[in-house]
Order: sequence, then structure tokens, then C-alpha cells
Amino acid sequence: MGHPVRERLRLPALFTRLLGRPGPEQQPGRAPRRTNPDAVVDCAVYVNGQREPGRPHYADAYARSRRSRNAFVWLGLHDPGPAVMAAVGRTFGLDELIVEQALADGHRPTVQRDGDVTRLVLRTAGYVEHAELTHDSEVIDTGDVMVLLGDRFVITVRHGASGALAPVRDDIQRRPTVLAEGPWAVAYAVCSRMVDLYLEVAGHVERDLERVEETVFARDRSADIQHIYQLKREVVEFKRAVLPLQAPLRSLLDQRPDNPPRGLHRWFVDVDARLTRAVDRVAAYDDLLNSILQSRLAQLAVDQNNDMRKIAAWAAIAATQTAIAGVYGMNFTNMPELGWRYGYFLALGLMALAAVTLHRLFRRSGWL
Repeated sequence: MGHPVRERLRLPALFTRLLGRPGPEQQPGRAPRRTNPDAVVDCAVYVNGQREPGRPHYADAYARSRRSRNAFVWLGLHDPGPAVMAAVGRTFGLDELIVEQALADGHRPTVQRDGDVTRLVLRTAGYVEHAELTHDSEVIDTGDVMVLLGDRFVITVRHGASGALAPVRDDIQRRPTVLAEGPWAVAYAVCSRMVDLYLEVAGHVERDLERVEETVFARDRSADIQHIYQLKREVVEFKRAVLPLQAPLRSLLDQRPDNPPRGLHRWFVDVDARLTRAVDRVAAYDDLLNSILQSRLAQLAVDQNNDMRKIAAWAAIAATQTAIAGVYGMNFTNMPELGWRYGYFLALGLMALAAVTLHRLFRRSGWL
């Protein structure tokens, strides 16, 4: 049986909802809670190396970071659209050119300073698993990530599928002493992650090179030159992502006011050392692929030469038969043994003897 008192208490609230009047959570004067757009992967405020609870809207997070000492906001974006990037630029006071550059992909690794904002660009890399190497196999997937550094903020704008920064955030949040150095700590973490990816991809490429090398120098020589060239193209793309980062990264090691703080200097030195190792490996892979490609071309030239020798040998054998048959086909009366009963069989025997003799001579010399 129902309770009339409870039903009477519920009716006003029901009528309020039906009539569209504001409820307690929609009182006039209270600002609606803003949510981040889909392009925002994560947004957080860090104070003294510790993350503040929640995932606020980037405008609220930036305002909160400016009210606190030793605080900054880290905004992570993935493939943002023009509207989102323009709104972010207005909130953080970014130059129009920086906003335009952040929307484009395919940038070369660089470090540029525009007023109070430093723009650091790195290439991302990821290995694409494949059952076997073909003439159109995608071995390495590349993209880019742009790191915009200000006094109280760091914005990471990533393009492409590779180089996800979620592991970077998880790792650096477990190191509050490093994160307490400010926005440049995020830049260090991103650089370190990208270099680790370079070394990881280099390990996979090395195994691909070993398989290609085995097929090229195997007895059956089943390696297709188009497959080797495709792998070389992928390695060249990888090389373009890794090698240009050396100069910008080493420029950050200079003792300048707008460079990373002293507390992060040794960490950037470690990243530079690992990047040098990755550069050496990629350059060595490119040289090795050139050698493999030249070896395969030389093998094809040798194979073609062998084929031409075989063709010439069989042509010589056939020419001998043709010559004998042509002479006896002239049917002159005074030709040797033309009127003999067994002359036809003697001519066939002479042709067979000449063919066998030439075949053995060519086999002994390696032409057949």
C-alpha cells in the first residue's frame, strides 16, 4: 500500500521537472561545469611536483595554477581541430603563428623561442608488426609531438597514432622531485620517452635486417630487391625522425636563462647520450642496407651473366647442328658420301658427336 504523504512530497519535484524550472543543481547564478573537448587527452594541475585531484577544464586549471606558487598545468592534446586549438591559444596567450603550427603535422625536430613560449618539436616513431616483408610493407609509423612551454603551463600537441604520452605522464608523476622542477620536467620526460621509442624501434628493425640478410646470402637467394628497397625507404624515414633531433637537444644543454633549470641538466645529458646511441644504430642500419642492396644487385648481375653464358653455350651447340645440316642440305653431286647408303646416318652421328663434345667442354669450363 502506498504512502500518501510521500506521494504528495514527490509531486512538486515532478511538476518542477515537467515545467522545466531550475532544480537545486541548476540554481541561477551558479556557473555550469565546463568539460574538456574530445581532443584533450588529459589536463592536470601540479603543485610542488604533486598532481592536484580531478581533471578540470584547461581554462580553470590554468587559472588555478596562476593562483598557486610552484604550480603549473599540463594540457595534453591529440590531433586538435582549429576551433579547439584557437580556444586553447586564447586561454594561454599563444601567438597566432604558434597556434597555426600546432595544427599542422610533419614538422622537423627543432627548438624555437617566441617571447615567453618555447616550442619544442620531436618526431614520434612506432614499429608496425608484419608477418613478412613485402614491396609495400609499412615497417615504421612516424608522427610528431609539439611541446609548448610557458611560465605556468606546458601543452603537448601530438599528431599521429604513435608516441602516446600516457606512459610519460604516469612515469613522471611517480617522480615528484623531478616534476617539481616545473614545465621543463615534462619536456624532459617527453624527450626521454621519444628516445626510448627510437631505441625500441631500432631493435625491431635490426631483426628485420637480419632476416633480409639471411635471405640475400642464402643458397636459393629468394630475396626480392623491391622488398629490400622498401625496408630502406622505411629506415630513411626513421633516420629523418631521429638524426635532426641531435642539434636541438644539445642546444638545451647550454647554460642559458631560457633553457631547462640546473636541476634537469644531468637528465637532459642522459637523454642526449641515449639519442647518440640511437643515431649511431640508425646510421649503421642505413649503411648496412646499402651494402645488402649492392650485394643483391651484384648477385643479379652475376646471375644474368651466368644465364647469358648458358644461352651462348646452347646457341653454339645448336649452331654446330645447323651448320652440318646446312652443308648436307645443299645436295651437290660430288659431296662426300652423298650417294652412300649410310651417309644420312653418318651425318646424324657427326651432329650428335659434335653436340656431346661441345656440351662436355662447356660443362668443364662452367658455362653449363
